Amino acid sequence: MKHTNNAYGLDIHPLRNALYAELHSRPFQVIPSPAHISYLAVMIKPDQKEQEFANFCALYERFNLQPPSQDGACYELVCQGLTVRRDKHSEFTSYMVMRTNVDDKVPFEENPLSKLPQDWLQNIPGLVIGAFHLVIADARETPEPELSYVKEQFEGMRLVGSRPQNGDAQVWTSFQLHSDGCGRFLIYNKSMSDSQLGRMVLRVVEIETYRLMCLLALPLARKYTAQLVEMDNKLAKITNDLAEPNDTLDDSALLGELIDMAAWVEAARAKTSYRFSATRAYHDLVVKRLDELKEDEVSGHLTITEFMTRRLTPAVRTCNATGDHLESLSKRIDRVSDMMRTRVEMSIQSQNQHLLTSMDRRSKIQLAMQHTVEGLSVAAISYYSVGLLKFLIEAAYNKGLQFDKSLAIGISVPIVVGGVWWATRRIHKRFMLLAKKRED
Repeated sequence: MKHTNNAYGLDIHPLRNALYAELHSRPFQVIPSPAHISYLAVMIKPDQKEQEFANFCALYERFNLQPPSQDGACYELVCQGLTVRRDKHSEFTSYMVMRTNVDDKVPFEENPLSKLPQDWLQNIPGLVIGAFHLVIADARETPEPELSYVKEQFEGMRLVGSRPQNGDAQVWTSFQLHSDGCGRFLIYNKSMSDSQLGRMVLRVVEIETYRLMCLLALPLARKYTAQLVEMDNKLAKITNDLAEPNDTLDDSALLGELIDMAAWVEAARAKTSYRFSATRAYHDLVVKRLDELKEDEVSGHLTITEFMTRRLTPAVRTCNATGDHLESLSKRIDRVSDMMRTRVEMSIQSQNQHLLTSMDRRSKIQLAMQHTVEGLSVAAISYYSVGLLKFLIEAAYNKGLQFDKSLAIGISVPIVVGGVWWATRRIHKRFMLLAKKRED
């Protein structure tokens, strides 16, 4: 197929337009000061994606707007003083609802979520992992707020504060849930343009969202850490039993235990592998976004970077350590299983050797018995053959042939015995040759 979409008549790659569009699929928002923003991050299962998109299209219909014809990475709806931005990610879908031209004297008294239809919000499928409000105040022509005032907005909780973008803004948060079940960020714009502010707000939002997604693996890691210690002790006991000479060990039972342990480890790896990998990816994103903030310290308070690295990094290391522990335990079980299989194989070989020795002894006995039977059979056959020959000699003698009957019978005995012995040996040699040809 030819793709000519240029002034020169050149053949264009069918994916070129899509590749260009990819860099613009999630544009930065332009956010003025002041503004109120509410943010939701909802984890969507694969079978809920169509339902979630249909529910988003229903919001367009609520405001008598034309909904999009197909699902996409990013959509923005503007209506009645609200801007609703929907971004679709691999594990979650985010909703950012923004109001401008607001009164920033009562920062968190009202939020943009309350302006959306409540039944529509309740119909969003999935589980909410992140929910927080951001209040952006204009401090370009006013002094910075008093610390006591800021603390009131966070219900007296301990604050984390920083001056991102080399002091062009001031960000306050508590990284805790407040009375409305949501987190809070208070941002004072000191000298940033609307575009710069939009980029900084997006970084803050991503840091909080990716931080929550990153920590999803921590309960899994804690759950399996205790069980892994028990598995380590069990494997160490099995290894110690194998190392010490003990004829009473039940090899089959030990091998069964190892198989059960290997099955448990593989099941645990299957349940945790994706989550731990996602944790590493989200952590890398958090660290990158923190670097992009270019924070300065607010005197007496931890910066966002300091707070994050203090607790988030150890949590990620715990997840990595648990994943490595599972991998290490799997390899160790494989090695012990190989030792166990080798032990069982050696035991089977020893049993086979004893069996072959016993069979060889039996075959020698059977051969001796066979030779004995052959000797007896020669005597028996000779006896009956001489008896038959005796009838012939007597019949010939009674018909008038003159010879010494007793002498003839006596002479026939060694001849018959010799003939029977020779015939038996010939038959025996013939069967031996046939058996040898089959073996070859």
